[in-house]
Amino acid sequence: MAEKNIIPKKKLLFLSWRDIKSPKKGGAEIFTHEMIKRLDHSKYEVTHFSPDFPGGAKDEIIDGVRYLRDGGALSVIFSAKKFYSQNKQNFDYVVDQCNTHRFFTKLWVEKEKRIFFIHQLTREIWSMNASFPTSFIGKITETPFLRLSKNDPTITVSESTKDDLVNIGFKEKDITILPEGIDFKPWDRSNFLSKEEDPTFIYVGRFSNYKGIEKAIEAFCRLKDRYPKAKLWIVGKKKEEYIKTVLDPLVDRYNSKEKKIDNDITYWGFVSEEKKLELMSRAHCLLFPSLREGWGLIITESAAVGTPSIGFNSAGIRDALKKGEAGYLCRNNTIDELIYQMESVIEDKEKYDHMREAAYKFSLNFHWENTKNSFDNFMKKLEGGR
Repeated sequence: MAEKNIIPKKKLLFLSWRDIKSPKKGGAEIFTHEMIKRLDHSKYEVTHFSPDFPGGAKDEIIDGVRYLRDGGALSVIFSAKKFYSQNKQNFDYVVDQCNTHRFFTKLWVEKEKRIFFIHQLTREIWSMNASFPTSFIGKITETPFLRLSKNDPTITVSESTKDDLVNIGFKEKDITILPEGIDFKPWDRSNFLSKEEDPTFIYVGRFSNYKGIEKAIEAFCRLKDRYPKAKLWIVGKKKEEYIKTVLDPLVDRYNSKEKKIDNDITYWGFVSEEKKLELMSRAHCLLFPSLREGWGLIITESAAVGTPSIGFNSAGIRDALKKGEAGYLCRNNTIDELIYQMESVIEDKEKYDHMREAAYKFSLNFHWENTKNSFDNFMKKLEGGR
């Protein structure tokens, strides 16, 4: 009796500066783990290599994926290179995940094995999140460093990032978009929670200027002149020093004896996923005036529990809002425009109901299973081209 042909597993090495257990993990790390843990592990064997961190195991299996850790933010490049040189025969592909940090795999991985993975370019974020000269060096080196990978098969998460890459020399045919996902099933409409009695806006995210928290708060403070009963909820791990030195003084500029805006801003801090979804469903609208994202995932999550969003016309944000078809897309990225859209949420009930339904319907397209399937199709296409 003839033996069945056994198709060998494709062995993938993912390189990143953070992983799913890193204290500083973000959306990019969640995306990668949610995707690779769902891959058919009878077809794929996945190893993830990233820097070590206090309390992190050097070698562990998480959800069927092998996680290796060694080195620091910079030395991990050399640790990964050493590991690969000793084990290159064990890997079919190496995925260089670019999230500001780079592994420069063009210099040490064979061309036929290289895959480039990027969520977003950082552009203006450098000047907002880093001081001189780091910000200057980051901005002027980003494009030439990215061009090192312009001839590699590339995966990203939005049309905006794809357009940015094409503009600096990547070939459109070599770029594949993997859809974002949410890890819960969008609620049935009957499960949406009742909206608050007073106009209530919510910001969910990091306490970082480029994420737009300062703009959201200032827009709310100015909105209070016309809508004194409006409320603002802030959800996310609190940075007390940032609140004390940046956000409190900002609110104080608009406070008066007759109007204490502080009383209508609630800092919820870090909350459970269940509580986050509850708050988003009760609020009338999510504010997300971020300057740049890979994809505005919180917009999709908010829509999935019955709440539309207002977002800046920025990379990643416009994609999550379907260019204004599934949420309120600012015409220009200013506080005045943010206020205009917030007023529309309050005043135009017909438009609000339309945006709420359109956002919800758009959210039904996003789940990590779709992400996994898209990556699997990408790999099949890549194999076919060999």
